[in-house]
Amino acid sequence: MTTVQGARARARIEITAAIKDEARRQLAAEGAAKLSLRAVARELGMVSSALYRYFPSRDDLLTALIIDAYDAVGSAAEKAHAAAVRTAPLDHLARWTAVCRAVRAWAVAHPHEYALIYGSPVPGYTAPQDTVGPAARVGLLLVATARAAHDAGGVVPPPLPDGLTPEAERLAADLAPDLPPALAVALVFAWAQLFGLVSFEVFGQFNRIVEDRDAFFATAAERLGREVGLTVRP
Repeated sequence: MTTVQGARARARIEITAAIKDEARRQLAAEGAAKLSLRAVARELGMVSSALYRYFPSRDDLLTALIIDAYDAVGSAAEKAHAAAVRTAPLDHLARWTAVCRAVRAWAVAHPHEYALIYGSPVPGYTAPQDTVGPAARVGLLLVATARAAHDAGGVVPPPLPDGLTPEAERLAADLAPDLPPALAVALVFAWAQLFGLVSFEVFGQFNRIVEDRDAFFATAAERLGREVGLTVRP
């Protein structure tokens, strides 16, 4: 790469970052439904045609923001998990709760980005396949935590009701063929409850109800892990 090409690449990275930053500011102020490429260009002092060279449409910009948000929360969860593994290698419940706390901490610190990926769908927008991998990072980490516990003999999932067995077998085949169907179902339950708890807090549903939210969430996250079947190890 020549010096000129390198300078152009750096300039493109910087301008792309500036566009995203302004778009995030607009998300906070107006919400995703009102995100406008023209408004972003105006705030950055760019003509619309110049911005289209970076993001051909509003949906392309939304997709980039969505992927960034999923990657950010996924990265936070993965770092917390790695730290828990170093601190207590055999304590799978500690790994689980560390992941849950990291998800909550990121969401509380970035409520508008959280709303973009876990709030109401944006009218007229359909997420492309590119978002699937980033969106799966937290879920896959929870599955990996349960798998490690299962392999170490440290997980006892709750029994399945007879009527749920076919769905449990389907879920296990799709999500984790190496895990018992009962564990796959417990993981989906816990995943949904985790983001339900976080969404209630971020979207204000706990206002005037839950006051000590740190303690409340810590207890809830541990309970979710125990309901999956994780046990405390020394």
